[in-house]
Amino acid sequence: MSSTPSPAPDAKSGNLRWVICVLLFFSIVVNYLDRLVIAVLKPVLSEQLGWSETDYGMIAAAQSFAYAFGYLLGGRIIDRIGPKRGLPLFVLLWSLAAIAHGFCNYIDVGAKFSFPWFEKTEAGLAVATIVMPMTAAGFMLARIALGLTQGANFPAAIKVVAEWFPLKERALATGWFNVGSNVGAVVCPLLVPLLYVKVGWEWTFYITGATGLVWLAAWKALYDEPADHKRISQGELAYIQDGQPVVEEKPKRVPWLSLLTYRAVWAYVIASILAGPAWGFYQSFLPDFLDKQFELEIEGTGLWTAVFFALAAGGGVLGGWLSGKFMNQGWTLNKARKLTLLACALAVVPIYFAPLVGSVWVAVLIIGLAGSAHQGWSANLFSLVSDTMPKEAISSVVGLGGFVAYFTGGFVNGFVGVILEKTGSYVWVFAYFSLMYLISLGLLQLLVPRIESAPARPNSPSEA
Repeated sequence: MSSTPSPAPDAKSGNLRWVICVLLFFSIVVNYLDRLVIAVLKPVLSEQLGWSETDYGMIAAAQSFAYAFGYLLGGRIIDRIGPKRGLPLFVLLWSLAAIAHGFCNYIDVGAKFSFPWFEKTEAGLAVATIVMPMTAAGFMLARIALGLTQGANFPAAIKVVAEWFPLKERALATGWFNVGSNVGAVVCPLLVPLLYVKVGWEWTFYITGATGLVWLAAWKALYDEPADHKRISQGELAYIQDGQPVVEEKPKRVPWLSLLTYRAVWAYVIASILAGPAWGFYQSFLPDFLDKQFELEIEGTGLWTAVFFALAAGGGVLGGWLSGKFMNQGWTLNKARKLTLLACALAVVPIYFAPLVGSVWVAVLIIGLAGSAHQGWSANLFSLVSDTMPKEAISSVVGLGGFVAYFTGGFVNGFVGVILEKTGSYVWVFAYFSLMYLISLGLLQLLVPRIESAPARPNSPSEA
């Protein structure tokens, strides 16, 4: 006797997964708020603490290098202990690191710090000495601590999305939580100048750093894994599980070296090296670009920086929605992902002209379009990992891509400081980033001619 097939799970069975997405969204808001405070305060910190352009470039580079290792190690740790325990642990640690910036107020402004450095001479390599303000060294230490702990945020968030969302919603969910990077980046340049005027730069770091402690309480109250969550409906749980890869009772640990046997990993890593540093550049140098190019006061710089991140905010959602829309219309996963990535890559190209225009609003509009495209690009590139990799390796792969992106970004930030010291111009920097996305997509196509999803869960309701 044949039984009546069970109806396919319905997305309307519940919306708890989107509550979880909101939690991820606010973790990113806090992450970016803590990360960007120094960029907004750069002009006043440089003036009060005696920093040169090279000093700030080295501070930004130190944070980027640390964030790279934080991404790499944090992703691996998240795969080992899970995001339920791992993400709140890292949020607590980075909040303490953010607060620690304020303690640099107790360092003597006139004190100097020196360390050895290898310098090329006609006779070969010689040991030279680099001297910088002790305050800059203190900020470098705080930025290193911040970077090492913040790096786990995105690998953990991508893993949560892979656990809580079916394949066709992953890019959209990623786009939504990634909007938090823009909201944090909008709030920061609007809030920080006000806090600075009212309480000074050290208390600005104390107050913004403490926001992560509030998030921890919300996570503890609301988060659990789908199968264990007391508030999830059976219909929503079935909808989440439908089409996901088979989950073993004891997932295998994936060795580091075995990740490099996947062509999709190489495509993701190369794209992270070439295009990934752009977002770190915006975070560290956009306020300075606006200040130098258009001679703005700190309030004006903060306002236009907020406008940029507001413009960029919709890109992740639009990029995630667009690929999902294509798939709902019957397009293959391969076609939907790659055409969305192409649209994003083309939208970045006009950034070449940003330092050549004479109007601040035109420059912000051009850079905002590029920032929006970057977010849409990231939503789909992150989803490429969850599309193609075993679930137990997702955070490790995302961590590996973040590592190479921010490690490369460390050199980029350092070089930007040197370029500014020598030329005072951002032209070559914007020219570089204008082409990196198209080159990345071309190499992705060579390495992964066809993106294919993981096998469907057997005996899922939709196949009954």
